[in-house]
Amino acid sequence: MPEQRIKFYQTGTYTAGNRLLNEEARTVQSRMDRTNSLNSGHRACQGCGEALGARYAVDAAMRAAHDRLIAVNATGCLEVFSSPYPESAWQIPWMHSVFGNAPAVASGVAAALRAKGREDVKVIAQGGDGATVDIGFGCLSGMFERNDDVLYLCYDNEAYMNTGIQRSGATPPFARTNTTQAVGETPGNLPSTGKNLPRIAMAHGIPYVATASVADLHDLEAKVTRAMAVQGARYLHIHVPCPLGWGSDPAHTIKVARMAVESGLFPLFEAQFGTVVDRMPIRHKVSVEQYLELQDRFKHLFGPPRNTDAIAAIQAIADANIATYGLTA
Repeated sequence: MPEQRIKFYQTGTYTAGNRLLNEEARTVQSRMDRTNSLNSGHRACQGCGEALGARYAVDAAMRAAHDRLIAVNATGCLEVFSSPYPESAWQIPWMHSVFGNAPAVASGVAAALRAKGREDVKVIAQGGDGATVDIGFGCLSGMFERNDDVLYLCYDNEAYMNTGIQRSGATPPFARTNTTQAVGETPGNLPSTGKNLPRIAMAHGIPYVATASVADLHDLEAKVTRAMAVQGARYLHIHVPCPLGWGSDPAHTIKVARMAVESGLFPLFEAQFGTVVDRMPIRHKVSVEQYLELQDRFKHLFGPPRNTDAIAAIQAIADANIATYGLTA
């Protein structure tokens, strides 16, 4: 990444290593002038990665847009826990669409602003992996094809968590969901299924595609900021663990997210016009077993009997990502 990676120690609010961070190096959330676009009072679960990711991403987008931002939100966890009628935790112009058409609605908002000559107002759309990878896939592809001036944020918690933890096109192989039970000859989600949305977005040749994780909030904010400076269709895929659906400890959300990155299962990279231009090297490589063992949705892989073939297949996916993106540099 263009900026220097920072290793934090718990020694003070703005302390990194043995030096104080200057103002430019601090996250938006550490600044008094943050907008709190997603404010307190929402009803997300304890340890919700999506609430954390949205808070950082939208505040960073607000800062980049000089507080002139409109958000369009698909149906899903983020919409449900942030806007239970008649309440709302949003402090920005915010529109809820139906499950599958947030990219189309956001494209319409951008077109209306362009017709009114309001180039100072920016538009984002956001949704979970269900609304993005599955139900809204056609509308999203259309937004990419037209190169509409919208930043789309996908908060990927790897299943339909709001409606009962059902499998989505982003659910990893062998994971247990309520529609891919841990029974039969191939327990959990079938291998070699689903979609890699960042790669599909890259195939459209749009100006900017990136992946991010709540494991590195500086990187997340930096990518949102860079995306907001680009004209045209942009896509940011954010990995957000779900303690409820994954069966992980709510206190371990950041740890789980970090191990997904450090194992190679969720590579962090940036692409421009279909070509990878930067990636986040793995700092301390871990095995996929260390990541999987933290989650009940993979508990059936560890026996008895231990499913060594499935664990090896998941490790092979991580190793392939490391080789493809050059993550050991």
